[in-house]
Amino acid sequence: MRKYKVVDAFTTKPTLGNPVAVVLDAEGLADDEMQSIARWTNLSETTFVLPAQSAEADYLLRIFTPRSELPFAGHPTLGSAHAIIEAGWAVPRDGLLVQECGVGLVTIKVQEEGHDRKITLDLPPAQTRDLTLEEIVELEAILGHPVLKEHAPAVIDVGAVWIVAAVADASIVSTLTPDFARSAKFERKLGATGITVFGKQSGLGDDIEVRSFAPSCGVDEDPVCGSGNGSVAVFRTQRGLVPFASMYVASQGRCVGRDGKVAISIGAQGQVSVGGSCVTCVDGVLTF
Repeated sequence: MRKYKVVDAFTTKPTLGNPVAVVLDAEGLADDEMQSIARWTNLSETTFVLPAQSAEADYLLRIFTPRSELPFAGHPTLGSAHAIIEAGWAVPRDGLLVQECGVGLVTIKVQEEGHDRKITLDLPPAQTRDLTLEEIVELEAILGHPVLKEHAPAVIDVGAVWIVAAVADASIVSTLTPDFARSAKFERKLGATGITVFGKQSGLGDDIEVRSFAPSCGVDEDPVCGSGNGSVAVFRTQRGLVPFASMYVASQGRCVGRDGKVAISIGAQGQVSVGGSCVTCVDGVLTF
């Protein structure tokens, strides 16, 4: 019997965000048992909370898709922090938690309490490379639509590795019907978690619509993706599409019946933070 929650991230309304399954007392579980549980929940990610190995961290988090383990992911980090605070397993110190995971230590800022709680993570440092012309041609074939080549698509590694591309506007994002089998092959070839595409919404300042596809991980479309949105923010900053010391809100999930809102903050030196609200939808025990 293990304490277990399902937390909806990037929403204040249950069932409209991106759920993460959180196993709060995961000590004693073997790697294959964690993978088996993640395959069974069949959510984009399932997390396992363990005692920290670093003296600087409040806890250790392991993150699994239905098919593999990730060194970092955004909505699982926020949702797990929410679950941990709610269960009383860790208490923010001066409004901060420190998560240990595959990429190292991740600082998490916690504001307000209860239903008003907002949780924000500092995105791990990014490594980027532009796609080759051949890779762009394949990406466009997968998406079934041209991407904006003046803002060259890129592979952005923040622990999760996203192929990021811009299209002309948000309406195009909403109509994409990717070839998932071809996408999975492309992702594996590039060593990527998936593909994240964005377009600007008309009349809404810098706000954008985002979609994330990760069939190679067993997730054709991730409803609301923290690391994908963080990678888009890195991309937009590097391409001069948004300035340093700025903020914007990304919408994601409406194509799969969700309505996620991701708050992006870009610091004076280009550091990206990803935040939002979380709400618990399931609170119980896992009989594993």
